[in-house]
Amino acid sequence: MSRSADDSGLAARLRAVASDVLELAQVRLELFTLDTREAFSRVVLLAALAAGGAVVICFGLSFLAVFFIVLLWDTHRLWALGLSTAVFLAGGLVLLALARAGLRRLACLFAATRSEWQRDRERLRSASAGPEPKDNAP
Repeated sequence: MSRSADDSGLAARLRAVASDVLELAQVRLELFTLDTREAFSRVVLLAALAAGGAVVICFGLSFLAVFFIVLLWDTHRLWALGLSTAVFLAGGLVLLALARAGLRRLACLFAATRSEWQRDRERLRSASAGPEPKDNAP
């Protein structure tokens, strides 16, 4: 085999490898984009639901507290105020705990992208650790 044929074969292999690398990068970038869109829509939905729910719950709890205070004003006004305060504080703590749990779940963002990158790294390591190609020297 002549030297120019070896060079053209090497160039063709390099072009094929470069093409494969670019295709792999494009696919991974598309996957990352899809994960980003999904995560963003999930965050926006959670924020909207949390804000709406918080407003409605605040109004409901406020009216409930006023109802009990007016109902018990003549007999147990301090108990009514204390109970309303305790309910609001307990509800606030529960909501904070739920928000914290939701933030922990957001740590799983881009899980598909990360797992695909990990598989790619493992494939590349196993391919580079494989047997050396044999030289076809004349």
